[in-house]
Amino acid sequence: MRTRAAVLCGAAVMVAGMFTTVPADASGAPRTADTAQAARLTWKTCATADYPTLQCASVTVPLDYEHPSGQQITLALSRVPHTATTSQGPLLVNPGGPGGSGLTLAGFVASALPKAVSAQYDVIGFDPRGVGKSKPALDCKPGYFKPVRPDSVPSTTALENANLARAASFAKACGTKYASVLPYLDTVSAVRDMDAIRQALGAGRVSYFGYSYGTYLGAVYAKLFPQRVRRLVLDSIVDPTGVWYEDNLQQDLAFNDRHLAFLAWVAKHDSTYRLGTDPATVEAKWYAMRAALAKSPAQNKVGASELEDTFIPGGYYNGYWPHLAEAFAAYVNDRDPGPLVTAYDTLGAVGASGDNGYSVYSAVQCRDASWPRDWAQWRKDTWTVYAKAPFMTWSNAWYNAPCAFWPTKTLRPVSVANDRLPPTLLFQATDDAATPYQGGVTVHHLLGGSSLVVELGGGNHGITLSGNTCLDKYLADYLADGRVPRGSGGIDAVCQTLPDPEPLSSKAASAASHGASLHGLLGFRG
Repeated sequence: MRTRAAVLCGAAVMVAGMFTTVPADASGAPRTADTAQAARLTWKTCATADYPTLQCASVTVPLDYEHPSGQQITLALSRVPHTATTSQGPLLVNPGGPGGSGLTLAGFVASALPKAVSAQYDVIGFDPRGVGKSKPALDCKPGYFKPVRPDSVPSTTALENANLARAASFAKACGTKYASVLPYLDTVSAVRDMDAIRQALGAGRVSYFGYSYGTYLGAVYAKLFPQRVRRLVLDSIVDPTGVWYEDNLQQDLAFNDRHLAFLAWVAKHDSTYRLGTDPATVEAKWYAMRAALAKSPAQNKVGASELEDTFIPGGYYNGYWPHLAEAFAAYVNDRDPGPLVTAYDTLGAVGASGDNGYSVYSAVQCRDASWPRDWAQWRKDTWTVYAKAPFMTWSNAWYNAPCAFWPTKTLRPVSVANDRLPPTLLFQATDDAATPYQGGVTVHHLLGGSSLVVELGGGNHGITLSGNTCLDKYLADYLADGRVPRGSGGIDAVCQTLPDPEPLSSKAASAASHGASLHGLLGFRG
């Protein structure tokens, strides 16, 4: 046993499971805020150069829906109003996380959909409780990801204890700073907020479009409020049967596969990157780079853990591959760490907004479901997976490790199985790393009447509105008039993936950035 055993044993007594039944109104739906229906939203312009029609407002909801007249919190909203003569009502959008801000996503979705479709909706973005411009906004431990952190792979007891101490200190900081808030940061509470938003909008039903963790948020909303759902689109789908510990272990395997795909792409373009034509040779050079950075961080900023931070986004979106490959090649071939540090600053660094996003991510996932409180279980499982998938397994374990120490009781995950919905539309790439393919298949089986559209060979996370016209046509048709494809064999439609990017040139750089506007809005890790 490690020297942290006493702390872990003390934490174990807090694992008692709990599920609070959600009271229902006369229609059978769980109650939301008694005052939300009477709330009047005051929309003000918050236009940007990219989204000139964007408007913003806020709505007040109870922190604890069991005590609706108690402490109140504020949710920040955004809107691109409909322009068609006839409106199909609100379309709520969410980018995932948990912890992702949805305010800008409303502008993106409204502009990326065909004008004839988006004109029919009030596209509504929102910052879930604790996030961004909603109040209070969490920031448990500012600068938690400040470089240089200990090597994520605990090859020594000292490294393991250092990483454990960091995780425990983060959980303690959250519990100290937000003791009155943490028990009410979870997916079910966020879902009840969504229904309060619906009431404040004066809508009998809403449509919903969510990416990544937003798919779980949408599926739980549909389970608790099925009669409130008009249309439901889920893109890059969380497996609801594995929240959240098992899902993260499955991520490790999928991200390793995606990293190998990146290394094979680098080998294919050896004439540009000069790192070898054999993917195994390129892989060896990447891990040699990691080992060197563990001993001597680049510019005292990018060590082994920061290197993983930098390359993990490549598992979400292959448009980043040319930039990552150039940084990789510069470090290995030219002994120039500058591009690597720039790539970290651009893709990997967790700044002020990231501190907020990570705080909410931890609060929701640690509260949503039970996690092992005995670190020996984490150690055993993580080393087992690491043997097969070394790329980000330990990085992911430490990212989630505060849940071993979390100061709140946990809830039981919601079963999202549902046969009370109108036709719903699901999108899933076969090689998605963040939400592996099985999640899409599972939810397709759980949601009666759903249709599953698969991007064959696709490895990106968040696949609609990113340049694949085949996928986007299914999305537009559904939002326009509710049409869904119907197939056989468990898949209703197949779209071929887009080609991988080319190495950077002025033309290729433009092509590689296609879709980056969406992927910059999606929350990493889930």
